[in-house]
Amino acid sequence: MKGIVDEPQYSVGLLEGGTALCDVIDNHIYEQNLSEKNAFFVADLGVVMRQHVRWRTHMSQIRPFYPVRCNSSPAVIEVLAALGTGFICTNKFELELVQSHGIPSEDIIYSGVCKQVSQIKYAAKNGIDLLVCDNEAELRKISRCHPNAKLLLQVSTEASNQDDEMSMAFGCTLKDCRHLLESAKELGVQVVGVRSLISSPCEDDHVYVHAISDARCVFDMGEEIGFDMKILDIGGGFSGSETQLELINTAVMSMVDLYFPPSTGVSIIAEPGSYFVSSAFTLAVNIISKDVVARDRQDQAHDDPSPDDEPEFQYFMNEGVYGSFASKLAETLIAAPSVHKNAALDAPVFSSSLWGPSGDDLDQVVEHCLLPELNIGDWLMFTHAGAYSLGQPLCTSTDSTTPPVYYVVSSRDWFEMQDTGVTQEATLKNFSLVPYFLNSCQTEAAFSVPA
Repeated sequence: MKGIVDEPQYSVGLLEGGTALCDVIDNHIYEQNLSEKNAFFVADLGVVMRQHVRWRTHMSQIRPFYPVRCNSSPAVIEVLAALGTGFICTNKFELELVQSHGIPSEDIIYSGVCKQVSQIKYAAKNGIDLLVCDNEAELRKISRCHPNAKLLLQVSTEASNQDDEMSMAFGCTLKDCRHLLESAKELGVQVVGVRSLISSPCEDDHVYVHAISDARCVFDMGEEIGFDMKILDIGGGFSGSETQLELINTAVMSMVDLYFPPSTGVSIIAEPGSYFVSSAFTLAVNIISKDVVARDRQDQAHDDPSPDDEPEFQYFMNEGVYGSFASKLAETLIAAPSVHKNAALDAPVFSSSLWGPSGDDLDQVVEHCLLPELNIGDWLMFTHAGAYSLGQPLCTSTDSTTPPVYYVVSSRDWFEMQDTGVTQEATLKNFSLVPYFLNSCQTEAAFSVPA
């Protein structure tokens, strides 16, 4: 790829000789137990590659554009860029990050809903012409600051998931589209396509069917007004399951063949975010405090619990909703973690709740789960932790920082990456591959990929 710096920016542990991901996690927990017991992520880049292969198998006619806000880890950006993915950016930081990896401007979409004037000007200066717009105020800002902009009109389909509040908040309705298209024509701003607003995981293929049908109506309006409409973005909502991909592809492609046949020259894109990264990341957190609450005392004024009562435990972790679990603030359900310690198979489990370190009432990560009794210093592991977990901490009153990420890839996945399109030249410029040795991550040995 063009524009990538020559010096490696991060190292990736190469798993050889039967070393598994759990061995890597065990090793870093061992090291943290000897130091500060900080939280950390372990990311398997082979998962990202395999998700790409799955996408290419089931959605071959739809090009993925990855929403950077989902997970801005440099290794993720690098792998997806080498695999030919486009990128959706919501602000200047994300635009700069993607550009630093040599992504061509035509493969970047600036999608921020409420864009700062300075950032619109930045996009214009750097040749990032594809912008998303859903209202007249944004349209007028863009017309003043980015005369060469090419707009995707963001449309909120009537068939969107009614439980998804985000779907209701943004995107113009079909009723408003004509006025917005006419205003764009008057202002001399090009409209080149439609972006359907589907964000939360969506198992209902009819949502995509309605979105494409609505998009056809907007295309017709735009072409009638005089625009050359050439891009259809069917949005996100991809959970990561193969069954969902097959279902959506069947429904989408039948509608595309009906409304946007190859003769129209329309490019079809989508925005899989969590799909690529969620299952690739595991988060390890440490128990820093605990409290015991007797169940029969929660709503009653008893001085002492009854003899037969089971306690409920409140555990406080060194990561919470103001850090790596920020998605909880958007009412995302956080699955119960696994415990990193050898407990007897018949060990009793107790009602437990998991909290972040702030002491805030909002800092509850898991409301209820069943766990064996834990002690301060024990570790919990959250799988599927790669989506919306690696931004800057929301609480700046503490010393918390984003947990480090330890990247790994198996030797099998690494060689398959070469066959899948991640070339040696592109990858090795930013990947410093080192063999992974238990209890000795910081090795100076280099890994050479055979020709």
